[in-house]
Amino acid sequence: MSNLPRRDFLRLLGYGTAGSLLTACTGIKPSQSHPGKRNVLFIAVDDLKPMLGCYGNKRIKTPNMDRLAAPGMTFLNNHCQQAVCGPSRASLLTGMRPDQTRVWDLKTRIRDINPDVVTLPQHFKQHGYKSIGLGKIFDPRSVQGTALDDPASWSIPHFHPRADAESERGYRDPQVVKRLRKLTAQAKAKGIKGYKNIMKHIGYLPTTECVDVPDDAYYDGKLAKHAVNTLTELSKDDAPFFMAVGFKKPHLPFVAPKRYWDMYQREEMELASWQKMPQSAPDIGFQDSWELRGIYDVPTQGDLPQDMQRRMIHGYHACVSYIDAQIGKVLDALDASGKAENTMVILWGDHGWHLGDHGMWCKHTNFEQATRSPMIISAPWISSKGTSTQMPTEFVDIYPTLCDLAGLPKPTHLAGESLLPVLNDPSKIIKQAAISQFSRWSEDGEPVMGYALRTQRYRYIEWVQKPYRKGAKSGKVIARELYDYQVDPDETRSFTDDPTYAQVIGELQVLARHHWAVTP
Repeated sequence: MSNLPRRDFLRLLGYGTAGSLLTACTGIKPSQSHPGKRNVLFIAVDDLKPMLGCYGNKRIKTPNMDRLAAPGMTFLNNHCQQAVCGPSRASLLTGMRPDQTRVWDLKTRIRDINPDVVTLPQHFKQHGYKSIGLGKIFDPRSVQGTALDDPASWSIPHFHPRADAESERGYRDPQVVKRLRKLTAQAKAKGIKGYKNIMKHIGYLPTTECVDVPDDAYYDGKLAKHAVNTLTELSKDDAPFFMAVGFKKPHLPFVAPKRYWDMYQREEMELASWQKMPQSAPDIGFQDSWELRGIYDVPTQGDLPQDMQRRMIHGYHACVSYIDAQIGKVLDALDASGKAENTMVILWGDHGWHLGDHGMWCKHTNFEQATRSPMIISAPWISSKGTSTQMPTEFVDIYPTLCDLAGLPKPTHLAGESLLPVLNDPSKIIKQAAISQFSRWSEDGEPVMGYALRTQRYRYIEWVQKPYRKGAKSGKVIARELYDYQVDPDETRSFTDDPTYAQVIGELQVLARHHWAVTP
């Protein structure tokens, strides 16, 4: 722990009274809470921020994710380890931080660096579970591609829905499909090879699509149908299962059947209230929305027009409700299978998403909207139902938590904390902070890593120049940021230059040094 005085330590974390002091994690004996092997339904949603009804959003329509939260626990202050698909999923599925997996980008393969690591589904497989992977669980660039998806993790070959003849690159609008096929054929006729090179020839993709098609016209509808069929088959088998279902929306492009667009009025879509960088914040924390601007039909620079912003926010809402409906089908199938009372369900989004706040779109930052991610856990045998917690949590906590919920031993390499004590008593506080990170390049062309410490009240960020690959405790700190969500929930300014925060910054630095991951 840190050397902070007890009273100051509590104040720093944002907890008001001494009664909230860190509680000893005693756990529950497996024989008391796990009479037999429990099943796991593991639901991943790409680019899903906590813009859900169960997180307090009044406009979004997510009855099925809210239904999952009703008998479970919602983690309101949960954060990913790195706000981009590959590193985030690699961290969650191995239980290791990015500085331990050394997967910081979208090209490094997990097993090239960690050949013997036991992943979460692999651990359950090794303990007698039928481990089944459907859809996007690992980022394919972090494993052996979509055709294999880390075979060591699964009992049977991983499943991905196949595109049908009416779709092209995920689109169903006939005019869009015709254009994309024509340009793709032109590229190939010219000898252009590779996805990126072909995309350069195509020029751009539509950001949104609203066509009147059935749910299973798109990838995620096909995936839900297969998941339903898989649960039906599993109902005939007494073997315990770990079934992972990974939905792709609301990842760009925002395509969903028309009925989900019709749930919302575009003129009612609220734009981000603060569309500038925080005052006194270093430029290195900013990103120029390259994922959006580099591929899709938006301006390559400058602010997006307000009508375009509303169209994109509308599209994000439609995609979230579309995915919610698919999740509802899977939950219905679980109920019909007769396995629900013996199955824990966890739902998570791999990171947050900027919807115009700070003038940014997509993820790729250490700001709240990028790192804060939904996590809901429901298990019929936990004591607390329909509860939530503001305690900081992070995705490395999932692996040990599911082990404890299933009564399995925990591997020794895990970096997170089991949340079982909190699931049984939401008043317990067993974590001080969540840690996120994201890399940048300095003005001198040197690699820099930003490490973010999120307590209940504050976010403290240090930008560390190389050799960050040896851990955050080494390297030169070239910039700092501090955000106080109690007085400034929209991150309109960094308080690092405010003398009234000098003591807080010093205390957070002590806490940060205790938590930064250090690799050999």
